[in-house]
Amino acid sequence: MMSGSGQETEVKFYVQDLKRLEAGLRDLDAQRIQLRTLETNIRFDLPDASLRAQGQVLRLRQDSAARLTYKSASKKEDGILSREEIEFVVEDFEKARRFLEALGYQKWVYYEKYRTTYELNETLVMLDELPYGSFIEIEGENVRSIQAVADQLHLKWEAAVATSYVALFERVRKTLKFSFQDLSFASFTGVNVNATHLGVTAADD
Repeated sequence: MMSGSGQETEVKFYVQDLKRLEAGLRDLDAQRIQLRTLETNIRFDLPDASLRAQGQVLRLRQDSAARLTYKSASKKEDGILSREEIEFVVEDFEKARRFLEALGYQKWVYYEKYRTTYELNETLVMLDELPYGSFIEIEGENVRSIQAVADQLHLKWEAAVATSYVALFERVRKTLKFSFQDLSFASFTGVNVNATHLGVTAADD
C-alpha cells in the first residue's frame, strides 16, 4: 500500500485475535487513518501468465477510491518482502478494467478483504480481514522500523508470512478441494479455515 511510486517494504502476520491487537494499537496511541473499508481487487495477467511467472503484479482495486497498481518481483530479506511499487488513482474502476482488457490483459483472480489502517512510529499497520482469516501487515522504510512495531505488538517475528493473500488462497483451494475461483466472503460462507490449512503459524499465539 503506497501512493505514487517507490519501494514497498512490508511484513505480514497471521493472527487469531484482531480486535485485541487493534486495542493494543490504540494503547500505543497509534493514529487510525482509514476506517474499516471493504476492498475489492482484480489481479490481471497476460494469456501466457507471464506476469505471474516473473513474480509481477498488476492489480485494480476499489476501496475508498479506484487504484491501479504494478508491483515488481519481490526480494526477501529477514522475512521482509521488498519490491518496487507504482500506484495511482483512476477515475472509474470499470473503465480501467475495460482499458486493461483492451490491452490484452485478462482477469486472473478476484479477491476481497476488509482493511483498517493505523499509523505508528512512521509505519503503516494494516488490519486485514480475509474470507479465510485475519492478518496484520506492517509497512515501513526498513526492516528495523517494521520489526520494532512488531515487537511493540508482541508479534512473533519468526511467524512472518512471506506468501501473498492470493497464493494462500490457492494453497487453501488445493488443500480443501474448493471448486470456486474467487476469494470472496460469499464463497467462504459456512467454510472454516485454520492455520494448518493455510500453512502458517499465528503470530499472536
